[in-house]
Amino acid sequence: MKAKMLNEESLLTKQELVSGVNGRALNEGAKCYFTSVATDSRNVCKDCMFVPLVGEFQNGHKYIPQALENGASVVLVNNHEFEINKALYEDFAKENPSVLFVGVENTLYGLQAAAEKYVEKFADLTKVSITGSSGKTTTKEMMVSVAKQHYGENEVVHTKGNLNSETGLPLSVFNIRKNHKIGVFEMGMNRENEIGEISKVLKSQYGIITNIGTAHIGILGSKENIAREKRKSLDYIPPTGAAFVPANDEFADFCTENVNGKVVKFGDENQDKGRWSIQFIRDDGLFGITFKINGVNVKLPLGGEHNYYDALAVVECAQELGISVQEIKAGLESMRSVSGRMETSKIEVKDGCEINIIKDCYNANPDSMGKLLDFVYKLETGGRKFLVLADMKELGAESKKAHEEIGRRIYDMNPEYIFLVGTEMKAAYEIIKNRPNVFWFEKNSDDVFDLIVKTINHAVRKNDTVVLKGSNSMNLERVYDKIHESVRVLQGW
Repeated sequence: MKAKMLNEESLLTKQELVSGVNGRALNEGAKCYFTSVATDSRNVCKDCMFVPLVGEFQNGHKYIPQALENGASVVLVNNHEFEINKALYEDFAKENPSVLFVGVENTLYGLQAAAEKYVEKFADLTKVSITGSSGKTTTKEMMVSVAKQHYGENEVVHTKGNLNSETGLPLSVFNIRKNHKIGVFEMGMNRENEIGEISKVLKSQYGIITNIGTAHIGILGSKENIAREKRKSLDYIPPTGAAFVPANDEFADFCTENVNGKVVKFGDENQDKGRWSIQFIRDDGLFGITFKINGVNVKLPLGGEHNYYDALAVVECAQELGISVQEIKAGLESMRSVSGRMETSKIEVKDGCEINIIKDCYNANPDSMGKLLDFVYKLETGGRKFLVLADMKELGAESKKAHEEIGRRIYDMNPEYIFLVGTEMKAAYEIIKNRPNVFWFEKNSDDVFDLIVKTINHAVRKNDTVVLKGSNSMNLERVYDKIHESVRVLQGW
């Protein structure tokens, strides 16, 4: 992972870096000059600060020689690593006299502290944070699209890809530059207090929580614990800022306790008469949703009520930022599906037979899976429905129960073909196995995917819809690729 800059000014001075990370220069004579930051030695380039991380299975310090060879100009080092390998690091310093080595108690926290110090240099930057159990990335992309209409294409800095974690958020903020007027950053979590740590780095003035669901419940144990973590994203909202939470979420009030700024609840249950008039018009299925803001028609090109509600969060935040209705309309209407998240396409599979494919393979949890199934259940295309669903990961002791609930949802939907993949999906299969055309596969192998694609290609008819949904590690992307090995994409929405 890497954060890169293009100008010639060092991201931090030597004093700023050393004091910011509460560290010590291991070779006092070296200067401090770095224009990018990386935690992977393969991403290191000239004038880069390398931060070697220590994990359960890897110790990044062993890659310091490669980082130096690739052009690292600053290296953070765990104090413990330095003490047990003092001679080695003294040799590194002698052989690389222009490289600054900084000792810190913990390189992960050193990275976060350096990023926090860097963000402090941009006092005039408006900062928006976005978190939630699902919908974070799509909401972030909608907010970015709207912000660019108001501030300008080059004045908006934002999270790229999935850099939203304990390391990803710090790397993301190192992309802030003097020309930026607003930063929109996504916050994810895989452990307790991860959001607390990265919220301290960013200290956003505006914070959106899309929802409180059961993603990572296997790690945190309960929805209340998840909500307790998510609300840490709002810890630094100032009195002049605002927090945005869904009106119909059971944890909306819990998440906004003690928030210093304005609290705005978005969604169709929000009856705040002082806010803009928002009116739902119609659900256009795969073609999106139409609604009105103060009488102005907005055509959101993303299907599903969940995307509509996430758009309402963006509308409310945009209003607080002084963005006009026309700018919001232009930003939302220019949106496209985020890669791997409800991407829809129409393809010709045989003899002029066109079908729809919905690909949502980036991640899966009970909330996002349920929302997609609800969308597909209501979808009217004039054709039948084929579900290809794979395991939802990181659910711990809740996994069997969660997959059984997915089975019950599928049972009520009664789609024409159901393909379940993975050991966890066995629980869903047990609920629906007596239905016709229900198949379960223990492994997510190429042979299995070939069989699924062969069955789909043989069975589909005009206007049928194929749905692919599972956790990223289940590799359902391969099913999509295999379908496209023999068909031609006609149109993408």
